[in-house]
Order: sequence, then C-alpha cells, then structure tokens
Amino acid sequence: MSATLSLAAVLAESARKYPEKIAVVDGPQRVTYRRLWHEALTVAAALRELGVRPGDRVALQIPNVVDFPRAYYGALAQGAVVVPVHLLLTADEAAYTLKDSGARLLVCHPSQAAMGAAAAEAAGIPVVAPADLLGAEPLRSYASRAPEDPAVILYTSGTTGEPKGAVLTHLNLVMNSMVNVFDANDARTEDVVLGCLPLFHTFGQTVGMNGAFRLGATLVMLARFTGEAALDLMTREHVTVFHGVPTMYVALLAAAEGRADLPRLRLCISGGAALPVAVLERFNAAFATNIFEGYGLSETSPTATTNQPHFGTRAGTVGHPVWGVEVEIARPEIEERIELLPAGELGEIVIRGHNVFAGYLNRPDDTAQGIVDGWFRSGDLGTKDEDGFVTIVDRKKDIVIRGGFNVYPREVEEALARHPGVVQVAVIGVPHPVHGEEICAVVVADPDANLTADALIEWSKERLGRHKYPREVRFAESLPLGPSHKVLKRELRRSIGRPPV
Repeated sequence: MSATLSLAAVLAESARKYPEKIAVVDGPQRVTYRRLWHEALTVAAALRELGVRPGDRVALQIPNVVDFPRAYYGALAQGAVVVPVHLLLTADEAAYTLKDSGARLLVCHPSQAAMGAAAAEAAGIPVVAPADLLGAEPLRSYASRAPEDPAVILYTSGTTGEPKGAVLTHLNLVMNSMVNVFDANDARTEDVVLGCLPLFHTFGQTVGMNGAFRLGATLVMLARFTGEAALDLMTREHVTVFHGVPTMYVALLAAAEGRADLPRLRLCISGGAALPVAVLERFNAAFATNIFEGYGLSETSPTATTNQPHFGTRAGTVGHPVWGVEVEIARPEIEERIELLPAGELGEIVIRGHNVFAGYLNRPDDTAQGIVDGWFRSGDLGTKDEDGFVTIVDRKKDIVIRGGFNVYPREVEEALARHPGVVQVAVIGVPHPVHGEEICAVVVADPDANLTADALIEWSKERLGRHKYPREVRFAESLPLGPSHKVLKRELRRSIGRPPV
C-alpha cells in the first residue's frame, strides 16, 4: 500500500488535540477547532453530493472570513484540489483562472457574487455560496491522498505575461506548514495570529492560516487591511504574531504615531517584497518587537529562507534556508544547467527541497525552464555570504511588486495597447513610499487622439485588476530601443528616476 498524506490533516489533527480552543475569530464569531473541522467535513460531503470527486478542482473566491478555511479544508477533505481566485481580478481575468485550471465549480462568497457569477458563466461552471454547503451530513474523515498529489493550484504571472497555475502538492504544503518562517521563529500554540494577508495568496494561506492551524494557534481574521483597523483589532484580540508585507509595516507605523495603546507583538514576519532596513528598525523600536524577514515564491510553497534565532539574524537579509531546503546562487546567464557560484558572488537564487512545486499546470516547457537539474530558478538575483545569509539584490525579470502582489508588465501592456489612442506602451515599476512600487505606463500616443493620463487610467480600470492598472502615465515621443528593437526598460527607469536593474 502506498503512503498517504493530506493537507486536510493540518486542521484534523488540531481539532483532535485542541477541540475547544478557538481556531478562528471573525468579527463576533469565535469558532473552535472542533466546530471548524466539523463544518469542513460538512462542506466536503456537500461537494461530493454536487459531483466533486477526488482530484477535481474546486475554485474559491472568498475574502478573509471564516468561510475561507471552511471551504478550503472542506475541498481538501473531499480530496479535491483547491484553486484560490485572486479577489482583485476582473471577471474576464477570473474566468481565465477557472478555465485554465479546469475548475469543476466555484465557491463564491456573497461579497463577490456579481463578479463570481460572471466569471463562472464565462467558464461554463456552476457557482455556489459557502452557506449552501453546510446542510449535508458530514463525512466521517478526509479522503486519502498521495504525498505527490496536487493539493492547491496558485496562479502566478511568474516570468511570462500569461498567468500560470503553480501546482503544489500535499507534501509541499504540509511540510511548509511545519517549517515555514513562522515555525522557524519560535511559533507557539498560545499565539494569536492576525490574518490580514489575503488567504488567496501563498503567504497568507500557508504561513498565516496553515501555519497557525498546524500549531493550534488562533487566527484573527481581518478582511480589509488598514493600519488603524489592524492596530484596533490586534489590541482588542491580544494578537501576538503579525505577518505582513512591507507596505503593511509602513501603514502600521503611520497609524501608530501619537497612539499609546499599541499591541504587544511577540513576533513579526515580513515577506512578499524587500523590507527597507529603515522601516524594520523604526518598527522594532516603536513596537518593542523584532521583525524576521523571509523569502519565498508561490512555486516554493512559499517559504524558502528566513532569519532565524538559531543562526542569528541580520537586517537587510532574508536569513538562512528553512529545514530540508537548499538555497544557492547560480550563474544567471547559463539556462540549460545549474552552475553554482562561490560565496559572495551575485547571481540567480536557486532552490531545491520539499518546498519546490510539481510544475506549471499543463505547461511542460515552462516547467522545464523553471526547474533545471532539480533546482528551481527563482528569477531573482541575490548573494549568499560566508555565514550563509541570503540577500535579495533585484529581480532578474521585470516583474513589478505592488503592495506584495506580483504584476507582470506585459499583461498590462497588452491591455493598454488595445486603446485606440495608444501607439506604443511600456510598463515599468517606479518607487512608491506605501506600495513599494507603483505601476507606471510610458505611452507613445496618437497625436490626433488627445489622450490624457486620467482618461487612460480610467479606461484601464475596466480591463485590469485593481492591483494591475497603472496609477501613473507618462507620455513620450518615442521609446528607447536596443539593437534588436526591444524596448530598453533600463533606460526608462533611469529617465523616470528608478535605478536601472
């Protein structure tokens, strides 16, 4: 008999060990582990009645409310593969996710009903509300799965303009729930964790939710993050652990000015983008705590490295690899094989271990380019010093990270190029004090179109997700081109004020 492993066991085991402990706080709701697991098994039974079989894909379009873990673990308990849908997408973009993943149905929260219905109709699949899945007789236990079976498909722009489904296995995600950045930094059962990172995103889902549930901690949901709302909630619920992207730390610092009732945070984790050392130092001083910065990608489940007390911490670095994972620096110009560089040299960060995904869904060529000689090529440039500390220097490609979300310029360019007044367009990231980077479109316009920046921004809002449309538009007579007639984005960054890559 082959070995079995299910990500559903993360919740099932904590329900067995800590049945009366509060698993989730969602506004006035306080849901115990016993109740949450019972409801997940009820959802599993309802999905089975709807024809969902082990291996089928179930899409979730749900914000940070208790319905997300109910549906997430319910789908896993039935042996289905979870496909989280990014909540900032347009209906057409969401429909692409549904069709490309082969989702059998969409579980959609009422707050997303209009967009979810449009996306599901375009994909030709049924849509169901989470509340409609709570009437069945619960399953006795969760379905048996193999460690290598897919558990979750996360859509990421990666290094091409068209989103790709990164297939993460039960082994990937169970292991990452046990050794991620939270666990590596002295996680405790009595911790109370703020769940403000989007659960459809790999950081919030694996490090926040799965990490907390695997431990038996309490997850306090915050569906819409602001600095003020987060401080109020953390103080009221006695939150001890905060996971966030750099923009969230900036917002918390701003909200903390002149405020005496700050939460007592035992542990803070930063990821998703590089955290400025100045922000780290100001935050640690204001909140009398320590931020531990980590690094990872959707394709690595996500955690690959983190600053860890065991090895010592170093501001400005992302620390050391987590248990069972190797992180090295390779020559970026050699694509067909991995050639590792000595300590201190700049190159491409490559990763191997239990956290590396199974590949891109139905994209063998992309998978072969991403995983070479057993190493995942991150596309990020960095160094590893003699003490083993990894530092992220820049991105190999042109991905823009806005507020912790990856935005690929080509996808934005494709949309803007459809405007009748746009002759040519290049999209880059420019520095932003809150979001880290902002989307900037440099446009060569038709002189007869009388196109304005405000008009193009409004037009793009209807065609791109809220995290993707450009907030800045610059007009130019021409774009700088190289010998092969490719746009020299390095020159654009230099002219607009961002240091070249």
